[in-house]
Amino acid sequence: MRRVPARSIIRRVIGAIVAAQLTIVAALQVVAWHRKRRRPPVNFPSVPPVPFDAGDTEVEIFTYGQDLYDDMLAEIRRATDTVFFETFIWKDDAIGRAFKRELIAAADRGVQVYLIWDEFANLVIPQRFFRFPAHVHAMKHPLIGGGVGFLHPGNVGRDHRKILVIDSEVAWVGGYNIGSLYATEWRDTHAKFRGPVVSDIENAFVDFWNMVPKRRPAPLPDVAKRPWHADMRVHRNLPRHFLYPIRGMYLEAMDRATRNIWLTHAYLIPDDDMQKVLRDAVDRGVDVRIIVPAESNHIEADWVSRSYYRALLESGVRLFLYQNAMVHSKTATIDGQWSTIGTANIDSLSLLVNYEINVDITSVEVADKLEEIYRVDLGNCRELTLEEWNRRHPWMKVSEAILRPLRHFL
Repeated sequence: MRRVPARSIIRRVIGAIVAAQLTIVAALQVVAWHRKRRRPPVNFPSVPPVPFDAGDTEVEIFTYGQDLYDDMLAEIRRATDTVFFETFIWKDDAIGRAFKRELIAAADRGVQVYLIWDEFANLVIPQRFFRFPAHVHAMKHPLIGGGVGFLHPGNVGRDHRKILVIDSEVAWVGGYNIGSLYATEWRDTHAKFRGPVVSDIENAFVDFWNMVPKRRPAPLPDVAKRPWHADMRVHRNLPRHFLYPIRGMYLEAMDRATRNIWLTHAYLIPDDDMQKVLRDAVDRGVDVRIIVPAESNHIEADWVSRSYYRALLESGVRLFLYQNAMVHSKTATIDGQWSTIGTANIDSLSLLVNYEINVDITSVEVADKLEEIYRVDLGNCRELTLEEWNRRHPWMKVSEAILRPLRHFL
């Protein structure tokens, strides 16, 4: 019998796995199409935004897109000096066009307007939408950049951040992209700040604008005054500089927990360290809960995420499936003391590849508000039990296991 070289066997096995993955992904796309056709009307609760003081900062938390967009547009109309606007997705629809009109109108009255959006995230948007008058400073984060250095992480990672800073006085950070879908049909979270942390959010925009000279029309001056403050800190993932502090922020905060860890995440694909810190928290008596969408907008990500559910449930982590809407928030609150609101998901893309921004907040007032919001969200969830999860169809278990290697790309 002729001996088959080990290299040939490995190639065949890899080929079979890839073929199986492609087949499953194709089947999931069909499932997603059918789901979309029979999806019931969106219905979910939200908490009205009310400003409150957290130390020397005024904070307002938005959980309904239309409220957020109305507030942002009103503040853009009042701008007198600068507007720094950065987003991942910017739809050419009623909401997207409203933002474009107000940003151009601000530039027309002499405000310095700077815009950044991600090219890859907007490939399906007619590119004429992103044409602006010459007095609007506009820059897209390119699909592939860097010339011969295009494989540098800074040129591969997407700009997944969502930032708005006006007149160096008020700033917003959170999960909302710009579009009519998100105004009424997605449950997301954004925070508005007035106080010292605004200068750090503004600095995050300025640094990104100035980072690659060939990609931006003109440099911005550094933010002159950035006061030291311990209660609110801005963490930025900067692939170009190999900096990924948001993952470390999460691990450190969860390792400190003594009472509760309440997370809400659109895409939950935790690495080994993240799973361990959650498991260790449960072992020392911490109430660990995670809200995830029952069905997200990316069915492949759902299937990969579900391959982790059994291990999480067996360790004592409680999982809650958000009903009747896509939940896209990226938030956490721990021990009634610490919270974070930002753009980073618990997955490889957000924690190890993309440009992201999260605000790390040590404040009883902010934690109280996020716990209030969390309880409202729990009322729109169904808890998933280990017994129920173990009863799912064998085909689902096999397909989840086959797709699990894709976790490194999601």
